[in-house]
Amino acid sequence: MKVLYFSWIKDNIGKNEEDLSLNDNIKTISDLINYLITINENYKKAFSDISIIRFSKNMNLVNIDEMIDNDDEIAFFPPMTGG
Repeated sequence: MKVLYFSWIKDNIGKNEEDLSLNDNIKTISDLINYLITINENYKKAFSDISIIRFSKNMNLVNIDEMIDNDDEIAFFPPMTGG
């Protein structure tokens, strides 16, 4: 699975993308976040308030309970604003 990070999420984690192989226990974006925050304090800080993070799966906006698998591209980014 390719995981992309944008804006302050990227800044906190220290990378803009990574490739992960997920085990069978990670079925949703929520599960993925719960896994990521166990990696280190940078991930924990980046995902400390998931209410202000948006998610996409294969370039489509999705909810935190969206089902995922190893062939997906998941992106995490702050809310978009217009102007």
